[in-house]
Amino acid sequence: MDLAQARFNMVEQQIRPAEVLDEKVLDLLLVVKREDFIPEAWRNLAFVDMETPIKADVRTLPPRIEARLVQEVAVKPTDKILEVGTGCGYTTALLAKLGRHVYSVDIDPELTEMARANLDKAGIRNVTLETGDAAQGWAANAPYDIIVISGSVPVLPTQFVDQLNRGGRIFAIVGDAPIMRVTVFTKEADGKLSERQFMETVVTPLTNAAQPKRFSF
Repeated sequence: MDLAQARFNMVEQQIRPAEVLDEKVLDLLLVVKREDFIPEAWRNLAFVDMETPIKADVRTLPPRIEARLVQEVAVKPTDKILEVGTGCGYTTALLAKLGRHVYSVDIDPELTEMARANLDKAGIRNVTLETGDAAQGWAANAPYDIIVISGSVPVLPTQFVDQLNRGGRIFAIVGDAPIMRVTVFTKEADGKLSERQFMETVVTPLTNAAQPKRFSF
C-alpha cells in the first residue's frame, strides 16, 4: 500500500466531503500519520471510513469525525485542552499540534501506555496523559478552554460546563442510537451554554457515561 496516497485519498474522499474545509486542519491530517497510531493488527483499516479497532472492543472515532472535531473546536495556540478518552493518541496528537497543552484521560491503563508510546514516537511533548474515569468531568487541571469527549454520551454532564472557561468549547456526540448528534457547545460570556449541531452519526458510547433519568412503567 502506498501510505501517502492512501492518506491523501482519505482526506480528499472522506474528510473534505464531511465539510472539513479548514486548510490548516487538512494539512495537519497529511502530516500526522494516522496509521502510526493504529496497532499493527488493524493498520490496514487506518484510512477506512469507520470506527477503527485499536483493542478488542475498543475503537477510535471515524477519521471524518476526528477531523470535523478538530475543525469545529477551533483550537488556538493558547488553548488548554481536556480530552476524555485518549484511545490510541491520534486525536490527542492533532489537538496538541494546534493547542498549548492537552490533558488526556483514559479509563484503560493499557490505552494510556499505547498513546504514550505513539506520542513519544511522533515527538509530541505538550501532552499530559492520565488514567482515570473522566466521564463526568476531570477537575484536576480545570478550567479548560476546550473539552473533547471522544465517545458518545446520552446527555452532557454539567461538570464539564463547570470546568470550562468563558468562551470555551466542548465537543460531544450526544444522544442514543440510532440518533446521536455531533455537537459543539460554547460557554458564552454570561456563563450560558449555546450549541451547534453538525451531523447525525452513531459511535461507541463513552465508558460510564452519565445517564439521563428514564421513565419506567
